Amino acid sequence: MPRLSRFAVLRRFAALLVFALAGQPAQSAAQAYPVKPIRLIIPFGAGGITDVAGRLVGQYLGEELKQSVIIENRPGAGGSIAAQALAQAQPDGYTLLLGTVGTQVVNKMLYRKLNYDPAAFTTVSLVSNSPYVLAVAGIPDVNDLQGLAQYARARPGQLNFGSAGNGSSPHLGIELFKLTTKTDIQHIPYKSGAEAVNAAISGQVQIVIDALPVIQPHAKVQRLKMLGLAANKRSAAAPDLSTSVEQGMPDFQIGSWNALVAPPGTPASYVETLVSALDRALKRPEVIARLGEMGIETLPTGTAAYRAHVDAETKKWSKVIEAAGTKLD
Repeated sequence: MPRLSRFAVLRRFAALLVFALAGQPAQSAAQAYPVKPIRLIIPFGAGGITDVAGRLVGQYLGEELKQSVIIENRPGAGGSIAAQALAQAQPDGYTLLLGTVGTQVVNKMLYRKLNYDPAAFTTVSLVSNSPYVLAVAGIPDVNDLQGLAQYARARPGQLNFGSAGNGSSPHLGIELFKLTTKTDIQHIPYKSGAEAVNAAISGQVQIVIDALPVIQPHAKVQRLKMLGLAANKRSAAAPDLSTSVEQGMPDFQIGSWNALVAPPGTPASYVETLVSALDRALKRPEVIARLGEMGIETLPTGTAAYRAHVDAETKKWSKVIEAAGTKLD
């Protein structure tokens, strides 16, 4: 057997080493995430409570991931347009949706046909919630939720409430109040929450419900009277405002909540990275403070908390929608 030269030996050893490690670089590259900016789709237009929460959380999530989080507003059809965009995106971890009660729960009850299946999305985590506050205008003798219920029961069909449109969260919020209190209040839909609030201020409707940052500025100048926060704990942004639970209405709770979801088939390792980064972001004191100033609270992170929350919301809103008979097609 001929003796190999030193060069031949080294060349054969190098070939064996390359063969042995051939899969290692590709494997490492596949596991590296994220290595480029992430797109976060917001299902509503700029300036609303969902957009404000999404931009703030996206900023700090990006800092934790050491990548930019680019916001893309895709409003329309109660969030269905944005959700459909997510359903059609590649499951590579670089397209996410800031889901809402609409995209994740009620749209499937309101529409006979949806172009996406919320159950097929890859769950990441709950993010935040902005409890709703119920307010009135032009009813001077009513000062709390129980008082409004008594006033409405004595005047069936005579009171009106405004909302951001059929099937919107404010619409379903008052339908929940009606179901809880056994009252008959007429619905007047508008194109946006701002229009509904303006309708209450101008006397077109007597009742309105929306997130605290939407209602509170008008309450401070006495154009609206806040009757209660539809939540189980008070808000740091309005510490003197009692909750529906404190007022004896534990079933009357609603808020604008958000969750992070990804396209179907997104790798579990990417989800773990996102949950870990989101958890760190939401625990940062500056994030808690800035959200708290707007009446927004952080929610527990992780897939288990998300699934439990969605299950509870599904049971609640299915009863409300059935009682109201609300359908959008």
